[in-house]
Amino acid sequence: MNTASKPDVVILSSVHSALDVRIFYKQARSLADAGYKVTLIARHDKNEIKDKVNIIGLSMPKNRFQRMIAQTFRAFRLALNQNAVVYHFHDPELIPIGLILKFLGKKVIYDVHEDYQASIYTKDWLPSLIRTTVSNLFDWLEKKSSQKFNYIITATDHISKRFGNIKNIVLHNYPIIENGNNEFGCQKSKGEYTIIYAGGLARIRGIREIAESIGHINDRLHVKLKLLGKFSDRDFETQIRSLAEFDKIELSYVPYTEVFSHLLSAHVGLAMFHPVPNHIDSMPNKLFEYMSAGLPIIASDFPLWKQIVEGNKCGITVDPMNPKAIAEAIEYLLERPELMNEMGENGRKAVLEKYSWQKESEKLIKIYSDILNVK
Repeated sequence: MNTASKPDVVILSSVHSALDVRIFYKQARSLADAGYKVTLIARHDKNEIKDKVNIIGLSMPKNRFQRMIAQTFRAFRLALNQNAVVYHFHDPELIPIGLILKFLGKKVIYDVHEDYQASIYTKDWLPSLIRTTVSNLFDWLEKKSSQKFNYIITATDHISKRFGNIKNIVLHNYPIIENGNNEFGCQKSKGEYTIIYAGGLARIRGIREIAESIGHINDRLHVKLKLLGKFSDRDFETQIRSLAEFDKIELSYVPYTEVFSHLLSAHVGLAMFHPVPNHIDSMPNKLFEYMSAGLPIIASDFPLWKQIVEGNKCGITVDPMNPKAIAEAIEYLLERPELMNEMGENGRKAVLEKYSWQKESEKLIKIYSDILNVK
């Protein structure tokens, strides 16, 4: 089958932004570059064609109920209007839609970003007494439904194992290596150190512990913390802004395409996720993005993260719940510039050799070829 005859694909998400890194920058663009006509239905402020991907925007829901009911129904209606051959969805709440599409004769792919069954235990809006029951029920429903789909894509090996013999493959969240991030063209400031965290600013991602750690660092080092992301909880944002350490914190948000330049101007990258079930076996984008930028890393001391960070000699791991331990790790690195450079180079080398999106992209295209019998 030639490029011109490749079928239409619809990518669906009622939860994520249309410009989500995994969904748009990695998967949708890779499929479009391979010749598929890709339509992406997800949260966006307008309809537009970007990088050969047709984006149909969903409005931001006012509450969880509207997202899970009204938004899901609208996404389904828009998806049906496309009459595509392949439907690739990214949220567990879209499982019923996936089943209907499969019943209608469509090829359906379920992309699993997280261990949702485990994440239910951290949902504050669910009464704690019923979380185990809800988790077990969801686990059964997800696995039973997934048997009907053409393929399951997971973000980590841990999630993949949950699906057992159900046809699935892991597409890791490795960084995209393009011309824009092959060279180090940005100078780091002298006389002041920038410690950076890039990503969602949430309590369980260790933002408070990171912020409080700055207060434990010796003033002679002149450390500034840059938090590059958005708060999802206004009350939590207020708490962070009220901290005594806030005068040493810079809050900023930039599009994904500009994140790398901020990483290049920093000295150390932080990833201090709390040890909740859904984090311990995760492989967050930021670890590999820090490595791609040549940043030494300080990360949570989960076994898998320790294997990646310390195994590649590109950083150190500490207890993410201990601000003083985080501060000591920061001081340890800043006082050893040669070690920082060595760790940064090790991380960059590891990304170029084994943690880049290029090979994952090839696996994605093969999945589509397999379910469509394309040679």
